[in-house]
Amino acid sequence: MRSTGMVRPVDKMGRVVIPKEIRKALEIENNRDCFEIYTEGNRVILKKYQPSCIFCDSVGESVSYGGYTVCLDCIDKMTKAKEDFIEEFGEMVGLK
Repeated sequence: MRSTGMVRPVDKMGRVVIPKEIRKALEIENNRDCFEIYTEGNRVILKKYQPSCIFCDSVGESVSYGGYTVCLDCIDKMTKAKEDFIEEFGEMVGLK
């Protein structure tokens, strides 16, 4: 971890301003980006939030559906599983 030499106060509502230089360097956009907050000993760690797949936790290419993030690999796996199910049980359950 490297020090920036910047010190910021906590206001009466508990907020800390992230300096513009840091927001720009990390491509943080106001009113769009969110952070995950961790603590480690006496440290507070902010990590830029990236939605991950609900099945495999991947942060790769994904789509949002019903409020959930699903990666393209898992969509492919579910599509294959559906096709296999229909192939094996389709006639039994009226899908063929």
